Amino acid sequence: MSGHVVLLGDSIFDNAVYVPSGASVLKHLRYILPLDWVITSLAVDGARISSVECQLQQLPDDTTHLFLSVGSNDVLDHVHILNRSTDFQVSALTTIAGIRADFSAKYRRMLDQVRAIRIPLAVCTVYDSIPTLTPPESAALSVFNEAITKQVFATGSTLIDLRLICDEASDYASMPPIEPSASGGKKIARAIYRTLFDPKITCRVVV
Repeated sequence: MSGHVVLLGDSIFDNAVYVPSGASVLKHLRYILPLDWVITSLAVDGARISSVECQLQQLPDDTTHLFLSVGSNDVLDHVHILNRSTDFQVSALTTIAGIRADFSAKYRRMLDQVRAIRIPLAVCTVYDSIPTLTPPESAALSVFNEAITKQVFATGSTLIDLRLICDEASDYASMPPIEPSASGGKKIARAIYRTLFDPKITCRVVV
């Protein structure tokens, strides 16, 4: 049985410009999916949570599976907050808590829009092994990933945990290092493939 996979979100899926000498996530998917499957990428570099609504308006009528990776650009606006001196950490954590609540609410509204289409959905976390990520930034990022994970499970979607998939420095592009490299893109494509075809996956977490 053939299918039509649609990628939604940001440059985690739309990473071709960052791997000029290698294959993008989309190309890796074309290599490994059956020839009778169709792949459409509506993901756009720089997209934010609010961008997904516009992407959904372009959804092909015959879509059978949705894959979503978004939120990293929203997080980048705030993840620097913990890079402050210890004198400000309580204030920073309080600020992060407020930002997390706003992020979580926006993410849930976006997921509800996607789920309303009633097409199987898998959602990616934001990876956290970026070589240039500082320990405070990593700590802040975990707060947003917790929000994503909670909302994904609350809506009954499948979770693709990029924190466990893109876990090596080589999985990230050289410039900028926040984008997936060719090898990182290959790992992401394989995770999508396993979500679609691996009969051993019996839970809603794909790693």
